[in-house]
Amino acid sequence: MSNFQYVERLVNLLDSEHNQILNMSVEEAVERLSSGDVNRVREIDGHFALLHKEDQSVKMARSLGRPLRYFLAKRTEGPCLVVAERIDEIRTFLEEEGLADQFHPSYTRMVPAHFITELKLIGCPDPNPDYRRFFSPQQNQQATDLDKIGESYIGALATECHHWLDSIPSADPVGVMFSGGVDSGSIFLVLYHLMLKRGESPSRLKAFTLNIGGSGTDATQAAKFLQTLDLGIFLETIDVPASEIDYQEVIRIIEDYKPLDVQAAAMGLALCRGIRQRYPDWKWLVDGDGGDENLKDYPIEENPELTIRSVLNNCMLYQEGWGIDAVKHSLTYSGGQSRGHIRSWAPARNLGFKGFSPYALPNVIEVAEGIPFIELTDWDHERLYSLKGEIVGRGIESITGFEMPIFEKRRFQQGAASESDFASLFPSSESEYRKVFAKLYA
Repeated sequence: MSNFQYVERLVNLLDSEHNQILNMSVEEAVERLSSGDVNRVREIDGHFALLHKEDQSVKMARSLGRPLRYFLAKRTEGPCLVVAERIDEIRTFLEEEGLADQFHPSYTRMVPAHFITELKLIGCPDPNPDYRRFFSPQQNQQATDLDKIGESYIGALATECHHWLDSIPSADPVGVMFSGGVDSGSIFLVLYHLMLKRGESPSRLKAFTLNIGGSGTDATQAAKFLQTLDLGIFLETIDVPASEIDYQEVIRIIEDYKPLDVQAAAMGLALCRGIRQRYPDWKWLVDGDGGDENLKDYPIEENPELTIRSVLNNCMLYQEGWGIDAVKHSLTYSGGQSRGHIRSWAPARNLGFKGFSPYALPNVIEVAEGIPFIELTDWDHERLYSLKGEIVGRGIESITGFEMPIFEKRRFQQGAASESDFASLFPSSESEYRKVFAKLYA
């Protein structure tokens, strides 16, 4: 009888410097993960991707703000688990180890946000992971008073921004990815208010607005937003020729092919690149990603898979997709913003920035999920779409004293360029994006 024992190997390619944990050290956060206690992991505040191994058990957990991928390679002596942020990092490692023939992008797995994912490295065959949810916000917890809802929601946002400001050097400049829309506008005003309240100079703050080909409507909107509040001095417009937008480059950077995410990431990359060219040492960028998901502000009519009932009845549908037990959940990508947040994270990382997305933090999402959307809308689409401006506007006035301008919603990629430029820059068919993605690994 053979006494052969499999020898498992873990290769951790994560960079702990990319974590933005606001209330404890990375080491303490990893210790909480090691315990497997979902309540203790829930108490970790910030953006994180964490890993812990004990004997043959590997635990992983992440927030929306950071990707966390893994790949299980087979060796004669036992399994090798490779953990990284990116698909290409996993592929490069496997090539260096002579294991490239095992690689395919669809064999990589994304840890779903808000779950402890536990793997047992026991040899061949290795079992599927176990999932335990550590973030479970309760829906419909608030009354229908919009003033109180707004104050609670923006109050949670301000608390997270305050903690983040505590975590960075007080003299470092801070840039907001700014369109003058509800999300970026509220982020800017909260940061401006907090800096004054903390006795720090708001001169370290800038509102960076992208203008593609000199014809983007966001540039006009952003200027109007800040001028209305007598804050126009903070605006800095980044002009970028349409010829510099390359959606194929963006697909390589975000390692995904979903059209809306590719388009948003293309504009984000152009803005980051323009900032980097002007300010070689700039580090901190803040964005409003997650604001639409939190207040369910997407046109349901554009997605044949959705109804207003599915949107309002399914907790965190826009953040997590249909859920890990659903047929349509992607093991390679996860779902919802858990997949799509790469549109914000990857362009900033690619150009050496540290991005921060306070609307995507659990403490803010928890307040949003407690809003009684059904009672407030009575299943009416238009009432749902109007709620976001109402809630955020009232909250901003309550927390900061500013009466924030509210403009008609449009996507970042649509406001940064004219309709004609946009149509010339991006294919209309998802199949074209998929073809480019497939070529990356041909």
